[in-house]
Amino acid sequence: MSIRDRLQSWGNTNTDEAMTLVMEKNISHEKVSYHEIKSRIHQKMLDRVNLTAMEKLPTDRLISEIKTLVEQLLNEEETPLNLSERNRLVEDIQHEVLGLGPLEPLLADPTISDILVNTYNQVYVERRGKLELTDVHFADNRHLLKIIDRIVSRIGRRVDESSPMVDARLSDGSRVNAIIPPLALDGPLLSIRRFSVVPLKMDDLINYKSLTPAMAEVIAGLVKSKSNILISGGTGSGKTTLLNIMSSFIPHSERVVTIEDAAELQLQQPHVVRLETRPPNVEGKGEVTQRALVRNSLRMRPDRVIIGEVRGAEAMDMLQAMNTGHEGSMATVHANTPRDALSRVENMVNMAEMNLPAKAIRQQICSAISVVVQVSRMPDGKRKLLSLQEITGMEGDIITMQEIFTFTQTGTDEFGVIQDTSMPPVFVPKFAERLKKFGVPLRDELFDPTRILK
Repeated sequence: MSIRDRLQSWGNTNTDEAMTLVMEKNISHEKVSYHEIKSRIHQKMLDRVNLTAMEKLPTDRLISEIKTLVEQLLNEEETPLNLSERNRLVEDIQHEVLGLGPLEPLLADPTISDILVNTYNQVYVERRGKLELTDVHFADNRHLLKIIDRIVSRIGRRVDESSPMVDARLSDGSRVNAIIPPLALDGPLLSIRRFSVVPLKMDDLINYKSLTPAMAEVIAGLVKSKSNILISGGTGSGKTTLLNIMSSFIPHSERVVTIEDAAELQLQQPHVVRLETRPPNVEGKGEVTQRALVRNSLRMRPDRVIIGEVRGAEAMDMLQAMNTGHEGSMATVHANTPRDALSRVENMVNMAEMNLPAKAIRQQICSAISVVVQVSRMPDGKRKLLSLQEITGMEGDIITMQEIFTFTQTGTDEFGVIQDTSMPPVFVPKFAERLKKFGVPLRDELFDPTRILK
């Protein structure tokens, strides 16, 4: 007997059986038909409203109008939803019309740092460095594709079979990457790397024990003294976050030009010029690369050039900028160690097809970059500044480096949290004299080898 037939025979059942039938109905309705009801109500609403007129309404008025219309449609259909379900459906349709559908509750949660959509029915989030599976899902892959198209179209990008990969951003600066069939075999994939609504500060990193006060003092001094800095690390290690924080020490009197594939830096200075690359159009024309933007930026009278991530031939132009009066420039690069970071920069310079000998490239790197900062995401999910190394010169064909600060892992506690210590340097770095000239001398106690920095 179906649930409908059993419900019709309530007169011949006792109260307990009736309650059981109600519970079964609610469970079945939630699993089977909620998304069907939402889709149907959403479509009816779109059929009744003038979308052009809706776009002209203030947001508060639009939210109220959508709620009134959805409730009216539910009453007309006599849809069997309880109060909680009705409120949820109204909210979901508001998200569909005004926002990013099922993703809106996740975007509103400040504890979530990453949202990873693996096709329509599987959504993971990262909280405190750990991945968690959520109960959020889309109606189907077509629904997910609509949300992806809504994201990328807002910044003039496109995603389709001819261009199945795209980098984009949300209004809050969060980084978005989408890849769709035929490259994604099981369905569309969406990754959102979020940024804090309130940008983190250096004190926050100290409180999170991502670095020590001594490290923070040295980094602030390096930025103020216009040293060229390269931030190295893996995916999700906090490179962009650290770059944002470091940029807060740039004097407000300087003109800063930022160059990115997808604009995500959140510099707080008043004089910031932001540039973003452009992909080719449908005909394969109109592409503007990072290298072209770096070259153009040098004609814009910048005091500093900040490149969100160096990943190609623009490395050559970046080194030339650092060597020709644009001191204090910064960039990030994907690498596992500071030494690997320099090797990657060398390889990317070769991509510029300048046919320079290895020694000449390394001399350019040596004279351009002062410090390499290595960051990493640890197994317990925390981000750490693992190493700060100074480039000291060359010995033959080899770039020489010396480590100023480093974290050393000492163990793991019963909760899986990594225990570590930071040893202070036993020598004064070469850049200390430069910092002194810029009025930010380093305190002598920073180089006391008897201290262990927690």
